[in-house]
Amino acid sequence: MKLGANSLLFGSWDMHTAFKYIAMAGYDGIEISAIDSMSQHLVLSRWQECAPEILRLSNQYDLELLAIEQSSRDPDLMERAMQAAVETGIPIINVGPGGIANDESTYPQVLDELGALVQRAEHYGLMLCAKAHVGHYVHNTPTSLKLLNDIPSPNFGLDMDPSHIHRAGENPVEAIEAVIDRIKHVHIRDCKGRQQGPGAPEDQANGRGDIDLVGYIRVLHEHGYAGPVNLEVIGAKAQGRRLEQCCIIAAEARGHMQACLQAAGAR
Repeated sequence: MKLGANSLLFGSWDMHTAFKYIAMAGYDGIEISAIDSMSQHLVLSRWQECAPEILRLSNQYDLELLAIEQSSRDPDLMERAMQAAVETGIPIINVGPGGIANDESTYPQVLDELGALVQRAEHYGLMLCAKAHVGHYVHNTPTSLKLLNDIPSPNFGLDMDPSHIHRAGENPVEAIEAVIDRIKHVHIRDCKGRQQGPGAPEDQANGRGDIDLVGYIRVLHEHGYAGPVNLEVIGAKAQGRRLEQCCIIAAEARGHMQACLQAAGAR
């Protein structure tokens, strides 16, 4: 498994700052945020300017480019994200599933939007991933399986996020078994309680919450998962966290992730 962090943790600062401190925390790679409301890192309206800087920083800090996160299913935005991915050699794009939880009438649009994006991913030779997301139509394991069954393309996979599965009332460790063959990316963070949001940024650091992340990573390893495991902490920019606070979150989570891999015999 490749340990990375999403740059949106450092969304209050420029991309250079994100690369610098993610590298200092010891990560293998980085996931680039392309969500303008949370960062100004990969800005898709000017992705041609951003791409060379991403490649330069990846080389400077020896961080593998693991994925791009672009939550919107807007076809124009996603087309730019895919072009940026090709230009930078980033293999995976993560997107939100859309729709409304427990509202069957919203599923056809989910299927249409993601199906069209998967066709573009096939065109570019990329992996498009979506995850079960609290409040969206795909929000738990049964709805994840439904979506994966309806989009069987090898260019479409599951972004498995234990915090969303936990907040859906499931045990993330037990939930992996049903979807392991289609997991192509892992967003990881901890969570206290089962409320709608994941909590304060510092409480999302691995080891601070209620999720059995040791068991979670062990099961991933036992099933041969060798893809990215990217820390995704949200809210740091919106809640005004200082740079040193974000660095501590990154380092603490990285230490916990490394310990989980060692406990599982994966490192």
